[in-house]
Amino acid sequence: MRVLVVGSGAREHALVWKLAQSPRAPELFAAPGNAGIAQLATCLDVAAEDVEGVITAARSNSIDLVVVGPEAPLAAGMVDACREAGIRVFGPTKAAARIEWSKSFSKRIMDSAGAPTAHFEVFSDHEEATEYVREHGAPIVIKAEGLAAGKGVVVAQTVAIALSALDNIMLNRAYGDAGVEVVIEELMEGQEVSVFTFTDGKSLTPLVAACDYKRIYDGDKGPNTGGMGGYSPPPWWDDAMEQEVRELLIEPVIRQLAAEGTPFEGVLYGGLMLTDEGPSLVEFNSRFGDPECQLIMPRMENDLLDVIDAVIDGHVAELDLRWSAEATVAVVLASAGYPSVYATGKPITGLADGPESTIVFHAATAELDGQTVTSGGRVLAAVGHAATIAEARTLAYQAADAIAFEGAQHRTDIANFDV
Repeated sequence: MRVLVVGSGAREHALVWKLAQSPRAPELFAAPGNAGIAQLATCLDVAAEDVEGVITAARSNSIDLVVVGPEAPLAAGMVDACREAGIRVFGPTKAAARIEWSKSFSKRIMDSAGAPTAHFEVFSDHEEATEYVREHGAPIVIKAEGLAAGKGVVVAQTVAIALSALDNIMLNRAYGDAGVEVVIEELMEGQEVSVFTFTDGKSLTPLVAACDYKRIYDGDKGPNTGGMGGYSPPPWWDDAMEQEVRELLIEPVIRQLAAEGTPFEGVLYGGLMLTDEGPSLVEFNSRFGDPECQLIMPRMENDLLDVIDAVIDGHVAELDLRWSAEATVAVVLASAGYPSVYATGKPITGLADGPESTIVFHAATAELDGQTVTSGGRVLAAVGHAATIAEARTLAYQAADAIAFEGAQHRTDIANFDV
């Protein structure tokens, strides 16, 4: 069996890593992959967003299954194109993936499904949005309507910050066409958690939960990033909470998507806030999270290929998906200057010097003259896997501290519940 994973980040490295453990011993390919993925798969010189390029590569390499990792190719209709070409593919259609690439659509689906979420308004006119913020005051949340690589959200503690965010998104177009509209929401307070389920559009698997750290500096300070680390499972997550979240938030949305003729088939990622009034939806994503995928793949006890087959073939109801009770902690190493301006091409050492029970997933690396070098902002994710979060945390930091490249930075408080 020949499997092509689309993407080049640590999420895709984690997927390739898990697929490589399948008893079916699939031959693995990646488009375009990275230096870490290249140790397990054949990397193809095709951009993740190049829909036609992926179709051509799948045909020329006799690929049996395409697994789409990032959100951009899903929003571009890669799953639809693969299906039309007769290529077996894992992921939601463009219409179903709209749950991520259109925040206004996502909020309407939540509303229609009766799933709790923050009150919101959608604006395409900058002056109207500005007036709304001035009337309602702060704190308030400003979101670019479209995809913004996880960075188009501003939690504004003052009106001045909110108005600056509106200018940046709608006038300066910091996120391009993603800022044609904005969603403005009331601020919810509480514990954030990400939950994931595999669904064929009808049935869904038990939820698996993880928590990530979005800001660049310790103490949740500094600008938002794509994620600087995380842990799974949360120590306070239990069967009762899983059932409540499933029945109140996730199942109604899956039913609503199906009722509107856009059944979601793939992995659905719900971002939640556990407020004093109960769990409430913040957002949905149409794919595995990053760094959450690096946390949950080591905890999956099933063959990932079996799970994917159940989704594609509509047999999720018959799937016995099992998650290890053990814990994982991820520490992300980033380039100096990230998430703003940063340099690349920095040689990396110590990748294999961490404890044996750790995994280093590559997020933005390349091979240059026989050496692994940095090629982006978030470079690596060091993951510890152990019986407890405390043990997993120790292992993750041992692996992270063994790695060096010029300007490397990472948070020191990931999964440290004492701070």
